[in-house]
Amino acid sequence: MIRSPLITVMTDAVMKAARSLKRDFGEVEALQVTLKGPGDFVSAADRKAEKTLREALEKARPGYGFVMEESGIVEGSDKSHRWHIDPLDGTTNFLHGFPHFAISVGLERDEQLVAGVIYDPIKDEMFVAEKGKGAFLNNRRIRVSGRRDMSQALVGCGIPHLGKGGHGQLIRELAAVSVRAAGVRRSGSAALDIAYVACGRLDGFWERGLNSWDMAAGLAILREAGGFASDADGGVNPLASGSIACGNEALHRELVEVLKGARA
Repeated sequence: MIRSPLITVMTDAVMKAARSLKRDFGEVEALQVTLKGPGDFVSAADRKAEKTLREALEKARPGYGFVMEESGIVEGSDKSHRWHIDPLDGTTNFLHGFPHFAISVGLERDEQLVAGVIYDPIKDEMFVAEKGKGAFLNNRRIRVSGRRDMSQALVGCGIPHLGKGGHGQLIRELAAVSVRAAGVRRSGSAALDIAYVACGRLDGFWERGLNSWDMAAGLAILREAGGFASDADGGVNPLASGSIACGNEALHRELVEVLKGARA
């Protein structure tokens, strides 16, 4: 595992937020049987985790800016650094007592992603990377998979939820990928999907309609694990476009071509 001061700051903040999220998840499981459901409770858990992360990171790195799911953009006095924070990636999973979600923190320096931490508190899996220092899952160095043939690949995707739009495009893309790939999966957490590509559990992944906090940490980890990423149309800036396609060099290239071929 990387032991730099930066990664220590990030992992300490994430573990602090994870403690309350894990407790809250236990409450959510109990709330499934109630008529009102756990929606308001989950919103409060999300905000509480974001507040914990922000306070810990502000204390350790005063002046850094923030891009956050709940609180939006907060400009810092240090214009060269920004945290991209998703305190609960996989909110719908969490809401339903489905144990697959993560805390995601990425650091941008001078418009370059330089570090990422993604933590799955249920499985106790910490994905970590810092530019030039490699990518790790807990104490193990990770790399993208070596598969080069789409017919052997397990590919992740995102499916737009109610009110989001883009369903027709997704159906065309899903049809195009599923006839070529060994399998397609939808987990409900983009951050973990990208981390899974980084460690070889998935061979590729694509999704549209994302925000920077969904992708920033994952992109930093993926690139340090030898992965390639673009937006879903092959453009160079996933954060700006709000979409991603990723994998090892060969499968990333093929995935982008398949997605292009699925256009209406």
